[in-house]
Amino acid sequence: MDFVQQNIMWVMAAVISGAMLLASFVRSSGKGVSVTEATLLINREDALVVDVRETSEWSAGHIPNARHIALGQLDKHMSELEKFKNRPVIICCASGNRSSTACGTLKRAGFERVFNLSGGLGAWTGAGLPVTTKG
Repeated sequence: MDFVQQNIMWVMAAVISGAMLLASFVRSSGKGVSVTEATLLINREDALVVDVRETSEWSAGHIPNARHIALGQLDKHMSELEKFKNRPVIICCASGNRSSTACGTLKRAGFERVFNLSGGLGAWTGAGLPVTTKG
C-alpha cells in the first residue's frame, strides 16, 4: 500500500493506459478471420469484401470483386452497404488495422456478420491468392 501512495502518478498512468487498451479491443468489434476462412465465406456464403485502403493502394492491387470504400469515406457510403446487412462482410486493408476500425463502424450500424481479414492484403498475397488492378 505504501508503494501505491508513493507512486500514485505511475499507478494512475498504468490504470489509464490499461483502460485505453481495453477500449480499443471493445471498439474493434469485427471477428478476425484468416485468409482460408475468408475464402470459404466468399465461396460458400457469397461474402462481400470491402477494401478500406486509400485509392492509391487500391489501384496497386486488390482482392477480385472487392468494393473500394476508403476508411474516411465509410460513413458517407453506408447506404450502399445497407443491402448487404444479412450477408457476411469481410473488411480488408493493408495489414488489418484500418479494417478493425471499419468493422466497429459497421457493427454499430447494425451489420451482424462483420469480419476483419487478419493480416490484410499482405496475408492474402502471402497465401498466393490473386489480386487484380481492374475495377
